[in-house]
Amino acid sequence: MMSCRVTVTAVMVLLCLLATSEGMSLRSLGVELHCRCIMTERKPIGRHIEKVELIPANSHCEETEIIATLKKTGQEVCLDPEAPWVKKVIQKIMSNKRR
Repeated sequence: MMSCRVTVTAVMVLLCLLATSEGMSLRSLGVELHCRCIMTERKPIGRHIEKVELIPANSHCEETEIIATLKKTGQEVCLDPEAPWVKKVIQKIMSNKRR
């Protein structure tokens, strides 16, 4: 009976380690397992933006995420996709991609 408990415990520990290492390997490959944006910026900061990254909705996050990198600090800021100025920035990016 005791060896059965030890075996079950060992298997559970092994499964936990495998699950953790798999999650880490996916994250190291740049695969996010959750939404990156918790809060979004609504006020206009357009002149401070160096680049914008659009992350479409996927199986790990239901929302489209818009992440801007700031010029001076390199800080990443999540932008509110419903803010009028953000919509204009996205339209500009999309029109530049079509050319």
